[in-house]
Amino acid sequence: MREFKYPVSTHLLLALVVACLGCWLPEVALGQASPFSTGATSFQTNFLMILTPIAVIAVMGLGVAALFGRISWGWAIGGVAGIVLVFGAPQIVTWVRGMFSV
Repeated sequence: MREFKYPVSTHLLLALVVACLGCWLPEVALGQASPFSTGATSFQTNFLMILTPIAVIAVMGLGVAALFGRISWGWAIGGVAGIVLVFGAPQIVTWVRGMFSV
């Protein structure tokens, strides 16, 4: 008895199944986030979590040093302004991008 062979190759059948799944599940097929965006967001979250207690201690140190006359008040205010810029960077970037419609 002669063996029956399928006219469709297995590679073609596999490609058809993958294409059908891609059409039925577009979130899985095309909905991936950018790896750079995910990594940058993770880095920013971890960096701010580590920097928060350091910034608190720095503000206290700057205030005490300025109070006792060891540094000028300009340095203390500059340090606080720098900390504000570090913690406000995401909002500042969003604001600037909104101004230029980017």
